[in-house]
Amino acid sequence: MKARIKVTLKNGVLDPQGKAIENALGSMGFDGVDNVRQGKYLELDIAETDETRARETLEKMCEKLLANTVIENYDIDLETA
Repeated sequence: MKARIKVTLKNGVLDPQGKAIENALGSMGFDGVDNVRQGKYLELDIAETDETRARETLEKMCEKLLANTVIENYDIDLETA
């Protein structure tokens, strides 16, 4: 089963890297770009055939390692065969 996980900063959390990207884009002539937020995108294969158990396992991975749940949200997308 293939999993795609998107990790983003929660609303209200400052994003200095996003701001730096926004400023760099502006200085390169890309006008009209505002509120840039950066995050993480992960793809992984999980050897689980039950979608419920796979999602539970992925949520544990996110809670323990992949996301800092104090300041980040995560979204899991599962692709079943």
